[in-house]
Amino acid sequence: MHVVATAGHVDHGKSTLVRALTGMEPDRWAEERRRGMTIDLGFAWTALPSGEVLAFVDVPGHERFVPNMLAGIGPAPAALFVVAADEGWMPQSAEHLAALHALGVRHGLLAVTRTDLADPAVATELALAEIAATSLGEVEAVAVSATTGAGLPELRAALDRLAARLPVPEPAAPVRLWVDRAFTIKGSGTVLTGTLGAGELRAGDELELTGTGQRVRVRGLQTLGEQVSQVAGVARVAVNLRGVAREQVGRGDALLTPGRFQQTDLVDVRLAGDPVAELPAEVTLHVGSAAVTARVRPLGADTARLRLDRPLPLRIGDRALLRDPGRRHVAGGVTVLDVVPPRLDRRGAAAARAAVLAGLDGRPDEPGELARRGLARRPELERMGVTVTTAPVTGVWHADPAHWRDLGRRLLDEVTRWAQTHPLEPGIPVETARRLLDLPDRALVEALVAAPLVARDGRISRGGATGRLPEQVARAVRRVGAELAERPFVAPEAARLAEVGLGHREIGAAVRAGVLLKLADNVVLLPDAPEQAIRVLAALPQPFTLSTARQALGTTRRVAVPLLELLDRRGATRRLPDDARIMLTGPGDS
Repeated sequence: MHVVATAGHVDHGKSTLVRALTGMEPDRWAEERRRGMTIDLGFAWTALPSGEVLAFVDVPGHERFVPNMLAGIGPAPAALFVVAADEGWMPQSAEHLAALHALGVRHGLLAVTRTDLADPAVATELALAEIAATSLGEVEAVAVSATTGAGLPELRAALDRLAARLPVPEPAAPVRLWVDRAFTIKGSGTVLTGTLGAGELRAGDELELTGTGQRVRVRGLQTLGEQVSQVAGVARVAVNLRGVAREQVGRGDALLTPGRFQQTDLVDVRLAGDPVAELPAEVTLHVGSAAVTARVRPLGADTARLRLDRPLPLRIGDRALLRDPGRRHVAGGVTVLDVVPPRLDRRGAAAARAAVLAGLDGRPDEPGELARRGLARRPELERMGVTVTTAPVTGVWHADPAHWRDLGRRLLDEVTRWAQTHPLEPGIPVETARRLLDLPDRALVEALVAAPLVARDGRISRGGATGRLPEQVARAVRRVGAELAERPFVAPEAARLAEVGLGHREIGAAVRAGVLLKLADNVVLLPDAPEQAIRVLAALPQPFTLSTARQALGTTRRVAVPLLELLDRRGATRRLPDDARIMLTGPGDS
């Protein structure tokens, strides 16, 4: 299926032409038929000569109903532009064309109607010239009379050629269905309609509804009046939702693939049209079928920040339209440059941001986004519309390579600085490092740890480095070491350790420096004590008891028990069922 929106001045025969092409009545309201003027969106479809199906979104042409018109052409990929031969180019012709140009519509066809009332040559020439100067470029023109039927076969053939030129949407793309109509069917509940531009919808799918933020389930699908189990864009589709009240949804809401669009009320954009400086403080932003008030903060000559009065599901590269509600004219089209822009709190931040925006083209680019942000989570990048191809640095986090290298250097500096100012601690706590580096996740700090750094027990230090002990600690260790040199297995009592100045922090620092061996709380020996103990115990008759070992080592149970347990863990001794032990290694083997 293909979808085309009509466009053109009021009473130039858009609905009449759609009626003649499809045999269907696009005007849904009795008032429209009574007044002979389209007020709201109408829908009809027909089979083309090739067999392709073409659905029309018929829009109102009167200036009072421009918001309704924009809701119809916003999601449509192509336009059937209608100009009456007897009236020619008119004010709403210009406004509708300006809207198509602002939205970046690139595919279209000109139908010059009422050829039974006037020669179409002049109207055709002027309309083609006006259209050629816009995003539509050079289009095919067909002269037609819906009243006599003249030109209708030629118009059908031209529509077939237009359909053949339309780009094929990506079926795997995430769904963003802008709602243009919502109503209730007795026995079925709430039904939404819209133009599905890309992606696929299936009965049973879970989607996100922007109006409420809730997850909703697709109960059923219809397209062109037929029940279907799935539908792929581009298509006109009606979606029956389960458990959604009619008053919870309306035009301008959207059904989304969960987690794939950034719902934002703050965007940076580039404007093509009126100079940014001439925009009023408030404008109306039209995108998809939505129309929201936006406050304008100029940044550069053609860039601005828009604060929306409600969040919309937007991505980098989206095209939208700004309308000045006071002057009631199209102020220009905007290209979304950033849907998660940085704060502008500091002096000079706005000017710096304008310089950044000047270099953006509205194409979602992973290297560029990472270079600007430094770090970003994969889901955030995907919601912006960025295709992620790089490997994460940890979890779902992706990083700009240069920024990541700089963070690694900064972490090394912080670890070194911490060791100098906190010599008795076993390294900088990971959480402290996270705050110093201003990182959003501890996992990023841990992922930055690389040689010569090591992470252990929630702290980061230089691996293999003994560090330098403060002089008072080194002096205390030397005093204890001298005593242990004479009696290597007689560990100083806690009181003695405290007397020489070795508390828990000082002992920990000495152990990390490799100058003391800690067997248990307040039980320390010299680092070579296990080797000495192996030599003594190897000379005993095997197996030996704890009491025998204690006597041979000349120490107490306070030392002998943890020392033997250490030798067990190292594989030098083995404990037997009767609590005796045997040696498994000799001196120098452990």
